[in-house]
Amino acid sequence: MNTLLFRRWLCLLSLSLPLLVWFGHVITRDDSESAVRSPGLKGYTRISSGWMSQLLDIHCGQCALVSSSGQMLGAGAGEEIDKIGCVIRMNNAPTKGYEKDVGSRTTVRVVSHTSVPLLVKNEKYYFHQSANTTYVFWGPERNMRQDGKGHIFNVLLKMAIKYPKVRIYAVTRDKVQYCDSVFQNETGKNRMKTGAFLSTGFFTMILAMDMCDSISVYGMIDNNYCNRANRSAVPYHYYEKNRIDECRMYKVHEHTQRGGHRFITEKAIYGKWATRHKIEFKHPFWIL
Repeated sequence: MNTLLFRRWLCLLSLSLPLLVWFGHVITRDDSESAVRSPGLKGYTRISSGWMSQLLDIHCGQCALVSSSGQMLGAGAGEEIDKIGCVIRMNNAPTKGYEKDVGSRTTVRVVSHTSVPLLVKNEKYYFHQSANTTYVFWGPERNMRQDGKGHIFNVLLKMAIKYPKVRIYAVTRDKVQYCDSVFQNETGKNRMKTGAFLSTGFFTMILAMDMCDSISVYGMIDNNYCNRANRSAVPYHYYEKNRIDECRMYKVHEHTQRGGHRFITEKAIYGKWATRHKIEFKHPFWIL
């Protein structure tokens, strides 16, 4: 009797084993296909009318990160920039009329919550004519919350519905907090306690390191530039020639007790990153 039961059990096992192997193959295949179907950079989610979980899916071998600094005036780097695979710009920095110095292509534009009204004011250019540009917006939770009370998020959602072909992404709350922690780890200072705000440049550098194998930064000065006697005086933005001098703006922000950007401190951090990542600085050139 025991022999008969053993034979039946053995027969059942032999029939079930191929099924188990096949089932395991299906699970493995589905998992791998899922990984392929769901690529993207964590911390950046698409703003759309129906689905907020799509991650920013972009990777570039080489990137040009173009500063908005007045250093770009007369740089003549436009042709060089346009030849680079991905071009990253910030806020509402224009290319029209400045192509010779800053180039004409824009792959990704990183935008502060404070600059959203400037883009919406010229929405036909930014969201219709430049529909092939990917936009990444950052801002504090009070402006970017998704429960109907986030004023800036609501504006961006309206743009996403009006221009469904445009790729509009938001930096997540977790990513903003991560950037805060990076600032603290690099400086030993808590950003909130020092009364500082991270700049759009900081978020842009973080994104560039996430999406690019190598980065060429154009028009960004180093943290010691403003103390040099032979430095050149340029406007804060290349497209606002009557604005305050760049170095003067940097020093005012660096030492204000509440609400300023730590531009000079951030430049020192970028210098550290350049020793660990493939980052080079041009116009002016940095000696690391």
